Amino acid sequence: MSNSALFLAAGSGSRMQGCVDDKVLAPLNQKPVFIHSIQAFIDANVADQFTIVYRDDAQRAALADALKNVDLGKIQVTWAIGGKERQDSVFNALAQQASACQYVFIHDCARPLISATAIRALQTALEKHTAVVLARPVIDTIKRVPTVGALEAVMLEDLDRNRLWAMETPQAFNYADILAAYQNVKTKQLHITDDTAAAASIGIGTTLVPNNQPNLKITTPQDLLYAEWLLQQVST
Repeated sequence: MSNSALFLAAGSGSRMQGCVDDKVLAPLNQKPVFIHSIQAFIDANVADQFTIVYRDDAQRAALADALKNVDLGKIQVTWAIGGKERQDSVFNALAQQASACQYVFIHDCARPLISATAIRALQTALEKHTAVVLARPVIDTIKRVPTVGALEAVMLEDLDRNRLWAMETPQAFNYADILAAYQNVKTKQLHITDDTAAAASIGIGTTLVPNNQPNLKITTPQDLLYAEWLLQQVST
C-alpha cells in the first residue's frame, strides 16, 4: 500500500490583479510559494508519491525546474493536467493514482504555511476515519443576505457561529472512497468547491481536525506580504 499527496497548482490566480505571473511560483521567503507545501509534506513523511496538478506545459516546466532544488528522497513525482474547475483538476489527479494507493492528501498550493505537524495530525486521524480535514472555528459574526449581491437595506440573517467551521487543506481520504465520490460528482455533474462536499455526495461524513497554526490561503497581493511576515515570525 502507498499514500499520495496531490498538489493543486493549476488555478488561474485572477484575484492577484496581475501582481505576479503565477502565485504558486511567486517568491516567498526566497522560495516559490508551492515549494513550501512540498517541503512540509516531505518533513511530515506521510506520502511516498506526489502528484502535481499543473495548468499548461509552460507552468509544468517552471514547477519542475523549481523542484530541482528540493531533496525529494525516494518520493516519486507524477503530473496531472488541470481541468476547467478545481473539481476537474482533483478528478484528473485521482484517476492517475495506482490501485494500491491507500490514503490521499489533497492540498491547495496557495496555502504555503501548512506545517508538517498539522499534516501528521491529519494522518493520525485518517487511520481511524474515512475522511478528515483541517479546519478552524469561525470567530467572526457571520450574516447571510437574502439574495446574491444584495447589499443595501437588506434583512440580515444571523448564523450560529458555534456551528461554523472554516475548511482548509489538506483534506485527506481513503483513496477508494474519494475516487468513488469524485466519479459520482462527475457523473451527476455536481458543482462543489472542496473535497468534503464530494465525499458528502455519496454519504461520507468528514472528521474535523482543528488547526491552530497559520494556514493562510494566498488570494490577493496583500496575502503574499502577510505570509512573508508570518514566516519571519516562525524563523525568529
